[in-house]
This record gives sequence, C-alpha cells and structure tokens, in this order.
Amino acid sequence: MPNIHTENLRKEYREVTAVRDVTITFPTSTVTCLLGPSGCGKTTLLRMIAGLEKPTSGEIYFDNVPATSLEPEKRNIGMVFQYPVVYRGLNVYRNIDLPLAQAKLSEGERKKRIEEVVGVLDLEDSLEKNIGDLDSSTRQKVAVARAIARKPQIILFDEPLTNVDVNTKVQLKEALKKLTIQLKQTIVYVTHDQTEAMTLADQIALMNQGEIVQQDTPRALYNHPSDVFGGWFLGNPGMNFIEVHVEDGKKPAKVKCAIFPKDIQLPDTHGENRVTLGVRPENVRILKAKSETAVRAQVIRKSIQVGGQYLLLLKIGDVVLKSKVPPKLGYGVRKEVWIEVLVSQVVVFGKNGRRIETKLEK
Repeated sequence: MPNIHTENLRKEYREVTAVRDVTITFPTSTVTCLLGPSGCGKTTLLRMIAGLEKPTSGEIYFDNVPATSLEPEKRNIGMVFQYPVVYRGLNVYRNIDLPLAQAKLSEGERKKRIEEVVGVLDLEDSLEKNIGDLDSSTRQKVAVARAIARKPQIILFDEPLTNVDVNTKVQLKEALKKLTIQLKQTIVYVTHDQTEAMTLADQIALMNQGEIVQQDTPRALYNHPSDVFGGWFLGNPGMNFIEVHVEDGKKPAKVKCAIFPKDIQLPDTHGENRVTLGVRPENVRILKAKSETAVRAQVIRKSIQVGGQYLLLLKIGDVVLKSKVPPKLGYGVRKEVWIEVLVSQVVVFGKNGRRIETKLEK
C-alpha cells in the first residue's frame, strides 16, 4: 500500500485560505486521523487527496509518484462521505457487488469479499433488502462495506459517523477498528470527534486554521501537546492553564505557583519571563488527608460527567482549576479538599503558545 505525501499543499477560495501550505506524510498501511474543529481545513485537505478539489498550489504524491493532476478514478481510492452514497433501487448485496463486478472480479472472489465485510458490519440480515427501505445508519454501513470490499490501496473517510445513531456509531467504530487492523490499507480519516480519533488512529494530525499543528500518536498528542490549542482541544475538558512569572537571568529559575506548596524550578525557559503551565484535570489529584506535597483548595462546583466521574471546579488563591476524579472519591467531596499535582505531569508553554522543551524539577 502506498504512503501519501503532500508538499506545501494550499487551497484558497477567493479571500479564504482553507489549507495553508501543508506538508505531511500519511504512512503506508496505517490509520491517520485528521482531527480538528469545524472549518479547520481537514475535509478540504482530504478532498484534494481524493482529487475532488484542485489545489491552488503544492503537490500530492503516492509513493513518490506525482498524483496532483490525476483524475479521481485513476487514484485507486475508496471514499466514504458524511452522508451515505448508495445505489438507489438495488438491494444491499448488489450495492456492494456492483463495483466488484465492474472491476471484473470472479463471482467467487466477489462473494468472498462481500461475506468478509458484511459479517464485521452486521449486515447479513439486510442483504436482500432494498436500499431505499433502510434507515440512514444502515445505509452508511453499506457505503462503508462497498468501499472496503473493493480493497483500494487508499481509503478516505470524511466524518462517516456524524449522521448515524448512537448504537450504530459504537458498532461502526468497533468494526472500523477491526477492519483497519485486518486490511492494512492506507487510511485517512477526518473527524472532529477526539474519541473517534483516539480509538481508531495509529497517528493523529491535529489541524487548526488550515495548518497541521502536531502529528503524533494519540497518547503522545494528549500527554505532550505542542501548543496551547492542542492542550485545550484534546480532553474533556481540556487542560488547565496557569500563567506564572519566571525570575530573570537565573538557571534554573524558581517559579511560584499556587497549586504547588513549594517553588518549582525550570531548567530553561529560553529567555521568557512569563510562561503558562498546562495541567490535565485528571492529573489534579484529590487526597483524603493533608500532605507535604498538597495544597488546600475550595470546591466551587461539582458535577457528574459521562461514566459517573466527577468534575470539580476548585479555587486555590487566585487560581481556578478543574479536577476530574472517580465516582466514589467525587461523591464524598465537600467544601474543601487537599489537592496534589505532580510536577512531572505539567507542560510548559511560552508566550507564543508553543510548548517549551524543558524538564520540570521540584
């Protein structure tokens, strides 16, 4: 399977620049999720790879072979859109079979491929049903099955789970994960849903305002965001951000922050005298008793989240902090608590919003 590489890819619509000189490689036989908020350019980038949009400038390569000028039908790509694209008037079996027949595959090979995908997507009982008699969620399953059964070298998904019901969304997510592991095709998957991206992706390319701001594994992207946007966008809720003053001219520099009982040290702040500390809410630990490593916090608000976890809004001095805790612990929280933040789990950002590569020390 080919890798996909874009070089300074750009797309402009009059006064709007949807994609800004993006250079990225989607490795062969992996799942890359283009993740970001609505309007960040991820679908436009996907459509240029598919050949459905012509770049304003820049190049697209499949295994170092120029593909920018290729017509869509010559790119050996399967694509699943946000809304299901199906053949009206045909049953489910014929919908999946028709592209295979057009490719002149034998009847035996076609049957084998169809059986493989319908089993994973739970479509066995719908094969003889007319496509017009199915709900939109089942039609989307058919669209996914048809794209995968063709076994193209590249499959592009444009937010395929956005308009399906909750039960189908869970099932399709599990099915897609299983199929991507089995097939080893090069897959680019567009979504604004971080849970989908974290579940399906080998790597995530995080987009903002037409640019790729970070490309990494899901875990690395979450734990070590390269900028404040990544810390804010990823997570439910996103990071806590606390601005602190750094002493001038000293290495290591001492930093005072209300969430720590003692000063912490920054070995190198690259000359910046104010930095922002980023802390994930789940890394704000609630202790059952006073500790030398903890500080006292006032509980401003407590709410139950998905899965029964509690989200606490805390105040320490002039700092307001979010903490996410397990159900049993959260239930017992009252007006005041002791909190502990491990210095090793803090990310430091400079005034430009980018992460500073520095190891925090007590």
